[in-house]
Amino acid sequence: MPTITEEQVLGALSKVIEPELHRDLVTLNMIKDVAVDGSKVGFAVELTTPACPLRTQIESEARAAVMAIPGVETVDVQMTANVSADQRVRGQLEIPVRNTIAIASGKGGVGKSTVSVNLAIALSQQGAKVGLLDADIYGPNIPMMLGIRGMPPPHNDKIAPAEGYGLKVMSMGFLVPPDQPIVWRGPMLHSAIRQFLSDVDWGQLDYLIIDMPPGTGDVQLSLAQSVPLTGGVIVTTPQDVALADARKGLVTFTKLEVPVLGIVENMSYFLCPHCGERTEIFSHGGGRDAAEELGVPFLGEIALDTAIRAGGDQGLPIVAAHPESPQAQAITRVAQALAARVSVINAEREQEGLIHISEIPVTQ
Repeated sequence: MPTITEEQVLGALSKVIEPELHRDLVTLNMIKDVAVDGSKVGFAVELTTPACPLRTQIESEARAAVMAIPGVETVDVQMTANVSADQRVRGQLEIPVRNTIAIASGKGGVGKSTVSVNLAIALSQQGAKVGLLDADIYGPNIPMMLGIRGMPPPHNDKIAPAEGYGLKVMSMGFLVPPDQPIVWRGPMLHSAIRQFLSDVDWGQLDYLIIDMPPGTGDVQLSLAQSVPLTGGVIVTTPQDVALADARKGLVTFTKLEVPVLGIVENMSYFLCPHCGERTEIFSHGGGRDAAEELGVPFLGEIALDTAIRAGGDQGLPIVAAHPESPQAQAITRVAQALAARVSVINAEREQEGLIHISEIPVTQ
């Protein structure tokens, strides 16, 4: 029986290409803990996100590549994850957050906050450490959507975020009575955003999801000035009016030098719960068309569904309350596509010499 070496294993795995990053697993430093015991080979594949949508494909191709080595009879593949980081965040703010993602829309009424909440929970369910910052200072709805009534006391001279559904959460809604309006000028908004970022004890986070207010105003500018955003997501509905405003949101990100991670089409269609008939109430496909026209990724479609609406009103987000439902699964696929885009953006920054993923410590 031929002797199998670690060099042979790495050589075989160097032929396996990561589908999103378009480089081989060995070059990307994704292969860990290679062990050879006679005809048995074991190794770990360290993904750039636990929410990798191509996890099964990568595992299958890696296993097949090693099985092709003469003499190998069994292959044990362990799939792990070490989320890639946008090192610019830590360079500007002393917070242990790897990636900051702004969820925005050009107008209100498109379900942006609902999308933000469910995407954050979906990422957490995949194994990531996730925070959710409600940056909609004038209309903070995140506490209601998560069913969280208050915050814990301060800890170590910092604001302790609320917690729910595996998320760490901060919102102005925790600090003012529900019926009290907030009437602030730009400088006060800027100060609040800075405090929400630097004075909150977020702990180690892989992703900080930031639910932006609708439109293109002071908060967007303050946030971009306060922290380097890994990227932004535009939420839209299919009709032309919403798409026109979505384009404004995209232009805003571009002017603020924030990469657009993609477009999500919310309320894309309605499935009758009784007969299963599909009705495209607000037209359909506009989000995909806009993404193609503007040259940005299309992350996916989310249905118009009463369970999604009721979940937001009752503090029971559908991804948590009914994770096996088609609607929740669609949101999970969008979350996976988003996580993949973040990995790609960070890899591009690495190639440009801005960061080195191999030097980033594993989140504890």
